[in-house]
Amino acid sequence: MSDAEPTDREREHALVVAAQRGESESFAALVRLHQRRAYAVARSIVLTHEDAEDAVQEGFLHAYRALHRFLPDQAFGAWLHRIVANAALDITRRKKVRDADTLADTVASPFRDPAESDELKRRLSVALESLGDRQRSVIVLHDVEGYKHAEIGRMLGIPEGTARSDLHHARARLRQALSGIRSQL
Repeated sequence: MSDAEPTDREREHALVVAAQRGESESFAALVRLHQRRAYAVARSIVLTHEDAEDAVQEGFLHAYRALHRFLPDQAFGAWLHRIVANAALDITRRKKVRDADTLADTVASPFRDPAESDELKRRLSVALESLGDRQRSVIVLHDVEGYKHAEIGRMLGIPEGTARSDLHHARARLRQALSGIRSQL
């Protein structure tokens, strides 16, 4: 079996160990490997593209600084995505403190179907904005990004049951906010 190709998990493990030894190119490879998913995690939490980019950058920087504490037998992606989610939540909290009266004009809306009307997009944006940060994060991470409840719980630092409950309540609020929209369009 020595001829067998290493699995993705084995390659990631080797990159982590090399990065922990100080090989910066190995950490850069980890960044390339996880940057798209990290962005998706951040974007599900924050309201703007710019904030998502900031959260990803802060998350990777924090991960680099904390790399010596990471246990290589763990899943690096899950560890990193939790750091990015926390960075995104921190950005959201800082913005609320800085400007509690003003909401951003845009919202994380992965539901970009060209056939949708402008009114539907507007209503969806308003409905997503009406959700709390955690509910919005949970619904986007689950329904759009495909994460499981346990993964979402780990990323957001909440119990799996809370992630399930938040998803249920977020869906109910979106259904209520968007009820009757077909007859109005």
